Amino acid sequence: MMTVSRVINNKEGISDSTRARIQEVIEQLGYRPSNIARGLVTKQTGTLGLVVPDNANPFFSEVARGAEHVAYENGYNVFLCNTEEDKQRELTVLRSLEEKRVDGVVVCSSRLDKEELRSALTYYPAAVLVNRQPVIENYGVVMVDDEAGARMMTRHLLQSGHCAIGFLAGPSSSYSRHLRCKGYREAMHAAGLDYHPEWIHPCSPIVEGGREAAFKLLTTHPELTALFCFNDLVAVGALQACSTLSRAVPDDVAIVGCDDIPLAALVNPALTTCHVPRYELGAQAMKLLLDHIQDCSEGCESVTFQPTLVVRASAP
Repeated sequence: MMTVSRVINNKEGISDSTRARIQEVIEQLGYRPSNIARGLVTKQTGTLGLVVPDNANPFFSEVARGAEHVAYENGYNVFLCNTEEDKQRELTVLRSLEEKRVDGVVVCSSRLDKEELRSALTYYPAAVLVNRQPVIENYGVVMVDDEAGARMMTRHLLQSGHCAIGFLAGPSSSYSRHLRCKGYREAMHAAGLDYHPEWIHPCSPIVEGGREAAFKLLTTHPELTALFCFNDLVAVGALQACSTLSRAVPDDVAIVGCDDIPLAALVNPALTTCHVPRYELGAQAMKLLLDHIQDCSEGCESVTFQPTLVVRASAP
């Protein structure tokens, strides 16, 4: 039995002829090694968790694709969990993955507060956060420089002659929202313009949320000539609101989004936005997680991606 075990686990010390005979018998019997039994020995399950706030959002579906590809290439299976922007559901998902003894977890854009997230991750052997500040020492973090991206998008509107710029800010529980709001305020301040908190409106990060928020903001503040939107889905909703209000884009209201999902180039007018490498974001997060599982000693703490401006017809 020890000899068979050594062949199954590809260990050395077995002659080629013996290895060939045993492999032939294994194939004849249709034997497949048990991952559960192997996990009892290695203390690993060969599974990983990936938690996203909305798998219907093209941003997160592409992040998931990059993460899953890297996991598969390294022999891991991935449990993809969708929290639907619900904090309680996120807590339940994280508890469930921990009970399944996954070898590690990637958590994208967590909506939990710092203490809730720290508590939920305490018992994981390894974890990587995407677009969230670190909550536990030595856990990996992959970020998009949202603050710089927001400055860039707001500056683009300012350079196009706009002074009254509203911000459809996304959900209050989003860490990216706070960074983008900071970048927006900094760009307005650098241009010598007063800060108007009433020009900032929260919204759910979906088309319907953008449409409702843009309609309310433009109705309440008709002086606004431009909108910086939390993401491209919100920006598409803002386009719809402008159509309802008979405000032409970009002549009456310029609109910019964020993320550069495929839809951004397909709507009319096509969206000016900032490009975020979504696939690479997920792939890098998974690489970082695997590094942590393998006990990396240095150089695997954090990675930051810089967004780039993509100019289209909604805000030339």
